[in-house]
Amino acid sequence: MMVMILALFVMNGTVRGADLDEKISRLQKAYAGITDMRGHFIQKSTIKDLKRTDTYKGEFFIKPPLKMKWIYRGNAAQDIIVNNDAILIYKKGENQAYRARFDKETYGQTPVALLGGLGKISEEFIITAKGDELLLKPRKNMGTITSIRMALSEEGFPIRSFTIYDSRSNVIEIELKEIRMNTGMKDSLFDLSVPKGVSVFDQNS
Repeated sequence: MMVMILALFVMNGTVRGADLDEKISRLQKAYAGITDMRGHFIQKSTIKDLKRTDTYKGEFFIKPPLKMKWIYRGNAAQDIIVNNDAILIYKKGENQAYRARFDKETYGQTPVALLGGLGKISEEFIITAKGDELLLKPRKNMGTITSIRMALSEEGFPIRSFTIYDSRSNVIEIELKEIRMNTGMKDSLFDLSVPKGVSVFDQNS
């Protein structure tokens, strides 16, 4: 009986390991074939200290390895643009913009940037699987991020949504919709310039 239980335990562990490897492989293969992607998103941000949840909608554009633009519409209209090692946050309602250096330790500042860097997911995260979800824990510091829960899709783009948890117990959930890939996106879309009259604060100085 003990031998049978042990054998079942080993077999189940092998199945789970194979299933996880398959999910990771599919995700990385999908990213390997992407030259660019665009789509719409719904973001729900729960801030523990403020005891509130805000919902945002908008559009995103990504050109791997590290060019991306997230356009937030509505009352909190802003653009977040990452162009290699630079990030610009343009708050349209305040007529202000902030420039800073972008690196992995600023992931906490702009969690939406995670979507552009998942092509090497197993190198950057410790990964476990549960159903159609992956739980990612950063191998190295990524700002305040402690874990990411990613819901996978069986068709089209492999990620349906992802939820980011940080060390302050804040939660950001982003649902992806209407995704189109390999559309011939131009680099000029990720230009860090802003309209005349906008006050720009350079946080690199």
